[in-house]
Amino acid sequence: MSKSLIASAFAGVFAFSGGAMANSGLEQIHQENSQIVREAVRSQERINTIYEQTQELLGQYRQVVDQTDSLKVYNDFLQTLVNDQQRQINSIQRQIDTLEDTRRGTVPLMFKMIDALEEFVKNDIPLRTERRMERVERLRDSMARSDVQLSEQYRQIMEAYSIEAGYGSELASFQGTLNLAGNELTVDYVHLGRLALMAMSLDGNNAWHWNRQTNSWDKLPDSYLNGVSDFIKMARREINPDMARVPLIAAE
Repeated sequence: MSKSLIASAFAGVFAFSGGAMANSGLEQIHQENSQIVREAVRSQERINTIYEQTQELLGQYRQVVDQTDSLKVYNDFLQTLVNDQQRQINSIQRQIDTLEDTRRGTVPLMFKMIDALEEFVKNDIPLRTERRMERVERLRDSMARSDVQLSEQYRQIMEAYSIEAGYGSELASFQGTLNLAGNELTVDYVHLGRLALMAMSLDGNNAWHWNRQTNSWDKLPDSYLNGVSDFIKMARREINPDMARVPLIAAE
């Protein structure tokens, strides 16, 4: 009987120990499961965070791609403008080069025109000679000025030539001084182009004509005084022009 009691006691101990061990294992498993769940939740949260970051980066990437495409289109547009401006610059430079070539050929010609004009005035009849020589000097001064455009210099030269051409066709009278043997005499000049040039003293008692052959002033006979006087009046529009009354001796 004692052996049976001892065996029962051992069986009870083992049964109690086995139940305790079972409960302990279940509790451990439960704790491990809870830990796994918590880790899974944290992992899911990290995944969600990474996903959101990924979506945000993807959106930024797409925005950058769109901006890059827009910038490429805009840069292409700017390059087109730059290319067009460069073509215009090249065209303007070619024009400048052409103008410079023209200038190099025109400027010497302009100086020659001024020299020719001066020589012509010196060899022409003494018609407003001082005024005409002053005009020539102004042309030379203009050519020496950097603030006067080449086109304006050329215009002034052509204007001077036009004035000279006008002297050859006008009928005009003006007062001036006549040098006779060193004596300065105030007279009325009258000319018909370059065909006739005469002078008369203010009192009307003396008259002269320019002799082309001798390049000197010759005194006219008194018989020409009325003719010269009428010639002056015609130039002043005081009487009607009448070429028959012009003393043609002046044309010799």
